[in-house]
Amino acid sequence: MTRPITVGVDGTPESTAAAAWAGREAVRRGLPLRIVHAWAWQPDDVAVAADRDTQAGWARELVREAERTVAARHPGLTVTAEVLDGRTAVESLGAAAAEAETLVLGSRGHGAIVGFLLGSVGQQVIAEAHRPVVLVRSDDHPEAEAAGREIVVGQHGGPDDSAAALGFAFETAAARGAGLRAVRAWNLPPVFAYSPGSLRLADEAGGLEPYEKKALGEALRPWRERFPEVPVTEHVEIGSAAQVLLSVAGRAQLMVAGRRAHRRAVGSRIGSVAHALVHHAPCPVAVVPPS
Repeated sequence: MTRPITVGVDGTPESTAAAAWAGREAVRRGLPLRIVHAWAWQPDDVAVAADRDTQAGWARELVREAERTVAARHPGLTVTAEVLDGRTAVESLGAAAAEAETLVLGSRGHGAIVGFLLGSVGQQVIAEAHRPVVLVRSDDHPEAEAAGREIVVGQHGGPDDSAAALGFAFETAAARGAGLRAVRAWNLPPVFAYSPGSLRLADEAGGLEPYEKKALGEALRPWRERFPEVPVTEHVEIGSAAQVLLSVAGRAQLMVAGRRAHRRAVGSRIGSVAHALVHHAPCPVAVVPPS
């Protein structure tokens, strides 16, 4: 089954930008585009059936207008539009993500009738989605995808720890004909943090920084072999992962971070690095769940 690029819209400038981004990405990848709106009736003290009909009509017109706009820009693209009704926004968007190649949302959003983007609901969708979720800001423009701008991806741990994020980043770079910058951040460890085995490996590599460079190279090797057409810059720098990634965000057309979600009694979290990028990166950010 061919998975579509799916975008959630709510009538805000952020979701309009998200729909435009999703349309371009669907064309690049040769995939259909699915436009959805997670709608739930919001009654008030004087609500009557006519209010529900009015809200439902607004939701239907919202997705139809988004469909018309994207189809006019990309005449050959297969576009469908749908109102997701009957469940909470988190459930509806999570189900849509499960059926998608990628789910695209505005990075901030609120509607007069219902809002679901990046607040607590949006963050929960990102944390629980089984597919990559891309967050797009309202000021995103096609010019940001011009030649010279990179796909930037964070890598940490061993070869398998960031495999899903690296795979998404390489696939995206190949689809766009873009270069890729793989970033691995490191810090001087406390004396008790490294095991004797880790210190021995660092010594064999010639020190901590060469050890980190070797680790990044090993993680990238299978992806370089699979996507030989993608030029890769290996970036190893001392500092926190969020700080190092944000320091190169200005040259990126897309930032890619792996998700390290932790389920807690008060809800789900997406990890500190992904959280920092979603809130502070000036470009679209893809949050990729573990494979």
